[in-house]
Amino acid sequence: MRSITTFDLQYAHRFYGFKGEAQYLHGHTGVLTIEVEDTINEGVNMVFPCNEIQKTAWGLLKNFDHALILREDDPLLPAVLSVYEAQGIKDGAPNNEMIGPAFKTELATAYPSCRLVVTKETMTVEGMIKIVYDLLKDKLNIAKITFTSGVNAASSEFKPQGSMDRCPLCGIAMENGVCPKCGYRK
Repeated sequence: MRSITTFDLQYAHRFYGFKGEAQYLHGHTGVLTIEVEDTINEGVNMVFPCNEIQKTAWGLLKNFDHALILREDDPLLPAVLSVYEAQGIKDGAPNNEMIGPAFKTELATAYPSCRLVVTKETMTVEGMIKIVYDLLKDKLNIAKITFTSGVNAASSEFKPQGSMDRCPLCGIAMENGVCPKCGYRK
């Protein structure tokens, strides 16, 4: 069975090297849907609490919300960083409250203090799915990710890693035999 949750993400990007309208910097509202699969957890009668899926995923995904997403070879990148430096916001600003942990993967690097994500490939809906799966595959038993942005949509199914060891009291994934939420010990 699956637990399903969604996220709304506001972001700006462009398709560097593309010969259509998307070559220009523009913004989107994207809807990301994550489906987590496992057996029903006895005691809490659910696969995975959706609010816990949100908490687990949002820690990293908030780096994409209200962010500029550029490919690493985009000539806009040094220009944007230069403007941020001149404005004194490259290393953050007091009102920047949507800071997630910085991350660096093969596909993307997040610079949360300046609301920037730099990607290896063009940030398409398919690219977003690859990045999200790469970031969360070890944290959630993902069966499917769908990303819709404007009129564009993509979906990908994944083979869940098997059953996760979850807390019988609250349903979330155990870490080394201990529930990080309620403290239950196996």
